[in-house]
Amino acid sequence: MQAATEARATGKVLVGDKQYMPDAKGNLVPVEMIKPSEMLEDETVRTILDYATDLSAQIGRFKEHTFNDLGAFEALLAQEYGATKGGAKGNKTFMTFDGMKMVKVQVADTIDFGAQLQIAKSLIDECLTEWSADSRPEIRAIVTRAFNTDKEGQINRAAIFMLLRLDIADERWQRAMAAIRDAMRVVGSKIYVRCYERDRLDADWRAVTIDLAKA
Repeated sequence: MQAATEARATGKVLVGDKQYMPDAKGNLVPVEMIKPSEMLEDETVRTILDYATDLSAQIGRFKEHTFNDLGAFEALLAQEYGATKGGAKGNKTFMTFDGMKMVKVQVADTIDFGAQLQIAKSLIDECLTEWSADSRPEIRAIVTRAFNTDKEGQINRAAIFMLLRLDIADERWQRAMAAIRDAMRVVGSKIYVRCYERDRLDADWRAVTIDLAKA
């Protein structure tokens, strides 16, 4: 058991009295035959992965404890007042008594679009064809971005939502926007926990960074 654990940690396998390391093809290579630079790279990656694995487990425990703690608090509110905290779509904000620390729980829906989107595209094309070529170039640009798919075949959702915000009275445009709204489907949701703090009541909130890319 100890030998197997050591092999996973160092990548080395003891055969008789000699140490080997498996290469990417599964072949056992004597340690003394491996270049020092390759050994150093191997050790560096293993060290980083050890820290990353531990950190990932800590984040998992943090998430579990956070939802357990907030759930226990809300259960207490429900018992005492017959109500829970919450806003639109389950978004919630929790704050310390001094107003210096805050935890936000936000629910983000994943939106997809049904077949009505193609009807909307046809109506929008009618509008663009009838309008003169030189008019509303910014709208044409948004429409192009909205319906051009990316490498994964996904449409530009942000541009679609920009179309919905445009104030255009044309009846066909209005029917197109109604078709887009009817095409929207909530296909899933994710819950995000974000922590903030500040030094003074008049200071901006400062996010407590957990995302490695933003640390």
